[in-house]
Amino acid sequence: MYKIRAGIVGYGNIGRGTEQAIRRSPDFELAAVLTRRPPEGLVTDTPSAIKAHVGDAISLKGKVDIMLLCGGSATDLPVQGPEFAKNFNTVDTFDTHAKIPEYFNVMNEMSKKAGLISLISAGWDPGLFSMNRALMQSVLPNGAGCTFWGKGVSQGHSDAIRRIDGVETAIQYTIPIAAAVDKARKGESEGLTARDKHLRECFVVAREGVNKAEIEDKIKTMQYYFSDYDTIVHFISKDEFYTNHTSMPHGGFVIHSGRTDAGRQGMEFSLNLCHNAEFTASVLVAFARAAYRYHKEGRMGTLTPLDIPVSYLSIKSDEELRAEML
Repeated sequence: MYKIRAGIVGYGNIGRGTEQAIRRSPDFELAAVLTRRPPEGLVTDTPSAIKAHVGDAISLKGKVDIMLLCGGSATDLPVQGPEFAKNFNTVDTFDTHAKIPEYFNVMNEMSKKAGLISLISAGWDPGLFSMNRALMQSVLPNGAGCTFWGKGVSQGHSDAIRRIDGVETAIQYTIPIAAAVDKARKGESEGLTARDKHLRECFVVAREGVNKAEIEDKIKTMQYYFSDYDTIVHFISKDEFYTNHTSMPHGGFVIHSGRTDAGRQGMEFSLNLCHNAEFTASVLVAFARAAYRYHKEGRMGTLTPLDIPVSYLSIKSDEELRAEML
């Protein structure tokens, strides 16, 4: 079996989870890990993997089949995605929903020029939830859908807070509002706003001497992340943070309610995750498999999870899938 040579860009929570997911995938091998830190100090679980600075990525051309971009959507991926798409097949977890069309267009231009594949927004939302939203709406077009996240840690929102000047570290929990969930399950979700459906709760360790009120205002007014939600900000000590806020549970559910002649029909897809980053990394690797298959078929440009057949995500052959999954 040919092993897909994967590169990991960014060795944070998702990057480390991606390394673990690659080790569990017999059709992959970790060829390289790229970091913004001095690579000689990077310790990974794969001694054979090349360790390099992101600025030296071009030296890996021909040694990596696909780069798995594990940076954050707020500031990393908008820069790294187009740069890596010039020379490598890529897959990423870009999750700023409102900016996906813009990001798609930039990535599509770069990857087409390079004759390569880029697959964007390959997490669980966007990603798996996107696929289920499209499926449910297709099956029950005369209906309405609703997505809820949590209660759990949002990696993208937590990363966005940590990028604020004066923040040492932070975590954000997304909490579904029970009344809205109940309405969705009854088929009464029409008109629910983002503020109606979720509460965002933030726990922030601020650097000494900074203006906490200013940090709180920046969080609550952050477009695409917090401005459309009721947001609670707690400032806590570093000790409290590392005692109570280092685990990464998450999950959520997609609910769709529609009608046939017989009456209301309901559909629901849910996730219950003990570790958000490790699950997201597992999704990323599955979509990397699909992207590499498309590349081998000669396709170029950018894809999203909505373009991927389920069979391309699986290591199993078409014959095995027909025998075991149908």
